[in-house]
Amino acid sequence: MGFDLNTLRAAVAAHGRVVRVVIASIKGSSPREVGAAMLVWEGGQSGTIGGGTLEFQAAEAARRQSADRVLSQHALGPDLGQCCGGVVRLLSEVYDAKALDALEDDVIARPVGATDMPLSVKRLLATRRGQGLAPEPQLIDGWMVEPVHKPARALWIWGAGHVGRALVAVLAPLPDLAITWVDTAADRFPDTVPEGVTVVPAAKPADLVSYTPPRAEHLVLTYSHVLDLDLCDQLLRHDFAFAGLIGSATKWARFRSRLRALGHAPERIARITCPIGDPSLGKHPQMIAVGVAAQMLRPHKAFENKKDLSA
Repeated sequence: MGFDLNTLRAAVAAHGRVVRVVIASIKGSSPREVGAAMLVWEGGQSGTIGGGTLEFQAAEAARRQSADRVLSQHALGPDLGQCCGGVVRLLSEVYDAKALDALEDDVIARPVGATDMPLSVKRLLATRRGQGLAPEPQLIDGWMVEPVHKPARALWIWGAGHVGRALVAVLAPLPDLAITWVDTAADRFPDTVPEGVTVVPAAKPADLVSYTPPRAEHLVLTYSHVLDLDLCDQLLRHDFAFAGLIGSATKWARFRSRLRALGHAPERIARITCPIGDPSLGKHPQMIAVGVAAQMLRPHKAFENKKDLSA
């Protein structure tokens, strides 16, 4: 996770003054990792730095904070009575519309103690520019350095029915997923769509497949078996990291036969996973969504037997 600039901008637009509290460094055990952050405003907050008491006290302190930037240290056991035995330093920074104007880079580096940028930070930024490698969030030589967060995985969800809606509700909060949601008409989608989800009405969804990123992940669950088959056919003619199809063993057997008739080799058809999720959980839309979410969070294990489609 990095500096979630989009979420911060949305919070500032909605609430005006927002304090961002980020875990700057850790010694020993901690409920969250360096870079985990929450946003705090009068009467509310979002995100989490974990730890129960740590988060509660940090949020209360953020609402009272007058300085633009505060670095605080917390011994989780002695100071807060928590089971974690580590020491956490928190950086709390006040943001408003004016302060956001300065945050326009791929890496946000700012002084916490030192004023002049140290050589260590200059090297991190030079590596970013020269090699495209984002640094890990870290407090280094009096400076806090965080890459701007960008979702690492493109997920296309085809279908806005009950299961599609449940999936979007479960998956949209995950920070590493950039979700594009497709169905045949605008009125197929709910009135309220989670922030960050791109809605695409398309009369012929399969026509969009060729425009999807070659390493995208796909979940096919439209209201029509004809649409599902068309999407699977087009996906097999494209490249993808993962493709999952909702359905039973019977549906998949029929689809395999029809996809072979469309000219796809069995080893390519095997790139599609069907059924998706965990059938043992049941067929309720939310149960399906929970199972699929668990599968999506274990991509290497779930897809390790899948061959590279580009081969």
